[in-house]
Amino acid sequence: MRPKPPLWSAGALTAAGLVLLVLVLVRWDPLWRADQHLAQHLHRLAHAEPGLTGVVRVLSDWVWDPVTMRLVAALAVVILLVRGAVRLAAWVATATLGGVAAQYVLKATVGRARPEWAQPVDSAHYHAFPSGHVMTATVVCAVLLVLVLRHGPRSAAVRVSAWAVALGSVAGVGYTRVHLGVHWPTDVLGGWLFGAAVAAASALPFRRGPRPAAVPAPGGPARTGAARGAGG
Repeated sequence: MRPKPPLWSAGALTAAGLVLLVLVLVRWDPLWRADQHLAQHLHRLAHAEPGLTGVVRVLSDWVWDPVTMRLVAALAVVILLVRGAVRLAAWVATATLGGVAAQYVLKATVGRARPEWAQPVDSAHYHAFPSGHVMTATVVCAVLLVLVLRHGPRSAAVRVSAWAVALGSVAGVGYTRVHLGVHWPTDVLGGWLFGAAVAAASALPFRRGPRPAAVPAPGGPARTGAARGAGG
C-alpha cells in the first residue's frame, strides 16, 4: 500500500533536515563558505540601506515574530472550537506546540553559535539552528493554508491569496533573519525543512475517524463532503 501523503512528506522533509543538520555539525566546507558569503553580503546591505533594515526589523520583530504567529494559531483554535470543529482545532494546537518542542530540542542538540559582527544591526539569543522564527512561521502558515484550501471558501481569489500570504510569509521571515545578521542561511533552510516536517507529521493522528463536515460558517449550515481529516 502506498504511504499516505503526510507520512511520505514528513519522512522526506525530516530526512532532508537531518542531512542538513549533519552537514552543519561537521561544518562541511562548501556549505560553510556559502553560509558566510551570503550572510556577509546581506550584512553589508543592512548597513548600506538603513531604511530597508528598519522595515525588515518591523517585519521580523512584530509581523512574523514567533509570539505573533502563535497568537494567530491560538485565534484559529478558538474560532474552530466555537464552530464545533474540534478535530481541526486539536490539529492546529498539536502542530503549533509540536513545532515549539521540536525547535528547542533541535537547537539544544546542534548548539550552533549565531553570527558575530563588529557592528551588529540586531541581536538574538540562544542557539542558531534552526531558526525559531522561520520554523514557527512555516508550521503555522502550513496548517492555516491547509485549513483555507480544504475547509474555506471555494473562491479562486481566496485560495490564491492564501497561497501568496503563506509563501510570502515563510520566505519573507527567512530573509529578514539573515538580513538582520542573527542567523546563517542554513539556519533558515533548517527552519523551513523541519517546520514543514512538523506540520506534515502533526496531521497523521487526525486523518483517521469519521468523515467530518466542512467548517461551518457563522450562522449557516455546514457543507457536507469535505476532505477527510486535518491533513488529508
